[in-house]
Amino acid sequence: MPLRLLLTICVSVFVLNAKDAPNVVYILADDLGYGDLSHAGGKAATPHCDRLAREGMRFTDSHTTSSVCTPTRYGILTGRYNWRSTLKKSVLWGLSEPLIEKDRLTVPGFLRQNGYHTAVVGKWHLGLGWHELPNGEKRTSKTGQTKGDGWQIDYGKKVTGGPLAIGFDESFIIPASLDMFPYLYLKNDKPTAWANTTKAFHRPGPAAEDFEAINCLTDFARESRAYIAARAKSDTPFFLYLPLTSPHTPIVPSKKWQGKSGLSKYGDFLMETDWVVGEVLAELDKQKLTDNTIVIFTADNGCSPQAKIPDLIKKGHKPNADWRGHKADIYEGGHRTPFLVRWPGNVKPGSTSSQTICTSDLLATLADVLGRRGKLPATAGEDSFSFLPALLGKAGKRPLRPFTIHHSINGSFAIRRGPWKLALCPGSGGWSGPRPAAAFKNKTLPLVQLYNLESDPAEKTNLRDKHPEVVKDLVGKLSKAIRNGRTTPGPNQSNEGWPNTFSARVLAEYPALAAPKK
Repeated sequence: MPLRLLLTICVSVFVLNAKDAPNVVYILADDLGYGDLSHAGGKAATPHCDRLAREGMRFTDSHTTSSVCTPTRYGILTGRYNWRSTLKKSVLWGLSEPLIEKDRLTVPGFLRQNGYHTAVVGKWHLGLGWHELPNGEKRTSKTGQTKGDGWQIDYGKKVTGGPLAIGFDESFIIPASLDMFPYLYLKNDKPTAWANTTKAFHRPGPAAEDFEAINCLTDFARESRAYIAARAKSDTPFFLYLPLTSPHTPIVPSKKWQGKSGLSKYGDFLMETDWVVGEVLAELDKQKLTDNTIVIFTADNGCSPQAKIPDLIKKGHKPNADWRGHKADIYEGGHRTPFLVRWPGNVKPGSTSSQTICTSDLLATLADVLGRRGKLPATAGEDSFSFLPALLGKAGKRPLRPFTIHHSINGSFAIRRGPWKLALCPGSGGWSGPRPAAAFKNKTLPLVQLYNLESDPAEKTNLRDKHPEVVKDLVGKLSKAIRNGRTTPGPNQSNEGWPNTFSARVLAEYPALAAPKK
């Protein structure tokens, strides 16, 4: 019997014999790097994340589906690479249309089908269907400034295509990042107040009068604790998705945390982010739910240069550890992030796993936990692989994923298999130098980059010319993954259009990556 099949059977039997389905809390930090947490060498105190690492498992080779916000969130909730959607590069904005396709099975939708109550608290950033005022009407700001977009929106109506439309029972969210208007909360898909004034958290735009960026983490912690306390009264398991706004810009630690880190405002914001984790853990403890709750902590991409990384490094704090690059990049610093899982009685305390996993793997993993992996439809979780064997200490050295595809802010691709990583661009594909425009103009730079992460984790030595066979193999796998509409076993699926972000020079050299001719 094949090892993988045997593992699957063993895991399924284990879970099917469990008395109760576990609650699941998924905490997603925003722009937090691999080296930011104190147990990973960070100089800001993060005792609550350290507690998760001490009481659970730490993955050392975990990756986001993209090196920026929106696409990673899409991957988490759908189990599908973002470039299969209509979003081929960059991110959405506060007034963008919903990204998750109608009728697509999501993590909350799947869990609700299996008896869970589901909620999201935090930053949405996946688009919302806003309603406009009739007859081209625009409201006037109390501050008098109505330039730009957002004043034509009817903030008294529920949005469409929001959390409640894709499987959540409850929601308390902000539309997008804290530096993207409109600045307000929505509860169960309806704004809690009218955006009737102008505020600027980097970008000026419509805002509710009582909305302040500095209060968001406090509000999210309160709402999360209230949700857990309410669900403790029910026998129904719950799923809480908690995507935080920190430490993303604007870097606005609340007064209580200002100056606490001794590093910078960013360090203070890290500590406040960790405090929210502590509030969640405290409520689970209080409600005696700790033993039957899976808690996952990770981030949507690496640390941003807005954190003033060089200044932090001078103080001994390396936000992205020794990995090359940062947020937005195709390099490891852009998409290799912390990933902590605590599940008492099932995950060995203080353990680590070197298995390569991806944020798209949540759907398959939870389906495995419930003994329902084989029940997922062919149209769901196309890029989701279960890491449950790793959690249970049964994975061994055999890779759980055949390969992993990475994506940068400008739509550049990389593909990783074992120690080999091939980046299909000459530079970072993001915000590190050389940036895409300059990189493609520089004819001295190799068109693609091949690194052996085992011997060269810093991605310094390009081995493309020495290993053309590896390049050919990885290009072939990437092309097949795009054409098949999936990387998991199953019937081929359709993408929402071909990812058209490969440069003409790359396509000329690797025609297999070109869109099929009609």
